[in-house]
Amino acid sequence: MVHQGRDIMQDSDAVESAFRPTRTDILRAIQVRDRIRRLAPVRWTFAVLFAGFAAFTAFGGADAAPLAALSLLTAVLTWGTPRIQANHVFRTISWQGEYRTTVTDAGITVETEHTTLVQRWSLFRGYRETRDHLVLLSRDPNILVLEVLPMRSLRGEEDAQRLRALLDRHLSRV
Repeated sequence: MVHQGRDIMQDSDAVESAFRPTRTDILRAIQVRDRIRRLAPVRWTFAVLFAGFAAFTAFGGADAAPLAALSLLTAVLTWGTPRIQANHVFRTISWQGEYRTTVTDAGITVETEHTTLVQRWSLFRGYRETRDHLVLLSRDPNILVLEVLPMRSLRGEEDAQRLRALLDRHLSRV
């Protein structure tokens, strides 16, 4: 019996959306995760420290130039880590094309031309809404699983309200 989760995920109160993921979608989800994990202040602190060290060593003359350049590179890479991660994830998933998402009382089903993923509500600890996205965060301590639902993928404000109601029924806002 090949049901691929579709027969158990049907619901009259379902909210459906379709979208092609963008780097921005993924970046917003990573930024939400970093705020929840309180990594953003740590990242900024290290970036500023390395940039300051680069400026300090730049006054050391020609002998200190490689150290200053390496410190500045480290500062830039530290600051850019979320963008690097988003680019990597985007390259990993973009080839799958359009994502069709169905949110029901049973959970979330995500389908592409190549895959069908059924996620129960028990996978998630909560969600956070940004201006343009709803980001669902997994229960694991490092929040390795993120589900991004771009608001542009919904048919209108009515779908957005129904989606928020479904999420509020099953998850807490974090």
